[in-house]
Amino acid sequence: MNYEKSAYVAKQTDTQGHVQYTPEENAVWQTLIERQTPIVKARACGEYLDGLKKLRLPLTQIPQCSDINTVLQAATGWAVEAVPALIPFDRFFWLLANRRFPAATFIRTREELDYLKEPDIFHEVFGHCPLITLPEYAAFMQHYGELGLAATPAERILLARLFWFTVEFGLINTKAGLKAYGGGILSSISETVYAIESPLPERRAFNVIDALRTPYRIDVIQPLYFVVDSLDEIYALRQLDLMKLVRDTMQGNEYGPDSAC
Repeated sequence: MNYEKSAYVAKQTDTQGHVQYTPEENAVWQTLIERQTPIVKARACGEYLDGLKKLRLPLTQIPQCSDINTVLQAATGWAVEAVPALIPFDRFFWLLANRRFPAATFIRTREELDYLKEPDIFHEVFGHCPLITLPEYAAFMQHYGELGLAATPAERILLARLFWFTVEFGLINTKAGLKAYGGGILSSISETVYAIESPLPERRAFNVIDALRTPYRIDVIQPLYFVVDSLDEIYALRQLDLMKLVRDTMQGNEYGPDSAC
């Protein structure tokens, strides 16, 4: 999603669409992926872990979009597209509707290894791209983009909530216990453990109306997670008239901060 202000400057691509990262930036990537991989192994859903294996992400350097696209194109016809640190909602939804996942071309500094408000290349690639190898998941993402592209600014606020509580911070019940599938969780060392193991957050059975009615914050570890029993619950959203649900929800009261915490 997009944010009001960025402290980072995007890296420019060359004529081949490649980014020249510095040794320090590649070293940050290595630190992030080496410490996060064992963390997610026991806490991510199987579908995510299967996708992560397919991507075969490099350990010592930031992958180029073309490297990721080789896998995604073969699996689902998707690709990642290099974008600046911030993009407008119109661009975000257009990319998803056209089977392109936006990937900011910067990586966080060592001072912000543990928490970053805005999505960097590690968040986008490590957090989100594994599930985009799944055809059904990729189809939902495309459908979501198409809806957002045609939505009004007010409707997009509610669509953003749905994205936040599923694609970014969704949890799932599995035979092996509670796991994470949201990219915002799985790209964060602290949130991965917190979301699965901490007694502090509320974990609520996923309900699309509840998700649409619930505001969220980007500057804190999440106080509320919605839990699905299967990714089929996410795929089934394509069969609903989501925009009617959005418009109906806009006529009622949203949940206040207290009810979301």
